[in-house]
Amino acid sequence: MNNDQLFLVLQRLKVESVHWPTPVAVEIACQGKPFLVLASCILSLRTRDETMGPAAKRLFQLADTPQKLLRVSLEDIEKAIYPVAFYRNKAKTLLLICEAIVDRFAGVVPSTLDELMQLQGVGRKTANLTMVLGFDKMGICVDVHVHRICNRWGYLETKEADETEKVLREILPQQFWKEINALLVAFGKTVCKPVSPVCSKCPVENFCNKVNLIKTR
Repeated sequence: MNNDQLFLVLQRLKVESVHWPTPVAVEIACQGKPFLVLASCILSLRTRDETMGPAAKRLFQLADTPQKLLRVSLEDIEKAIYPVAFYRNKAKTLLLICEAIVDRFAGVVPSTLDELMQLQGVGRKTANLTMVLGFDKMGICVDVHVHRICNRWGYLETKEADETEKVLREILPQQFWKEINALLVAFGKTVCKPVSPVCSKCPVENFCNKVNLIKTR
């Protein structure tokens, strides 16, 4: 798949995406608060949107800024975000992030990749998504869906998500940087699934090289 084909693929996915569930992080971003995006990203690690969404809502009812969350007890945070995966560790991580934002960044969520990655528990995926959804800045968020689908299409050939991000920064036109994550997350959850993707209903099957794909529907 080349960039001309990729342009057609992403345009087609945009049209089809109105029929797919919107990723919860995108919905939270509509509130215009970077801290909510960052916190929701922490909650989402190894947790499905169906669980993370309600947990994030309960948490933000308690506090929607770093300063407010620092006034909430660890136990109350744990109770609010349960049953997200590793909820006890995530509650501690959220408090450490809030402390760093207040102490080192004057209470304001940092907006650069390097600064975000200085925060406890924040890796490249979370940092990029916070930049894109929280600040509307350029970034490429590569999660399991983006990594899997780009390789399945044959657009690139990589082993790890960080390598995928590096390659995408070199070959992906910048007009697609912000949107590729939301599109491929929705596409990956509904059609291009990890095991036995629904190729018979895929709107872009003709462009897909089906790399390492054994079973389809």
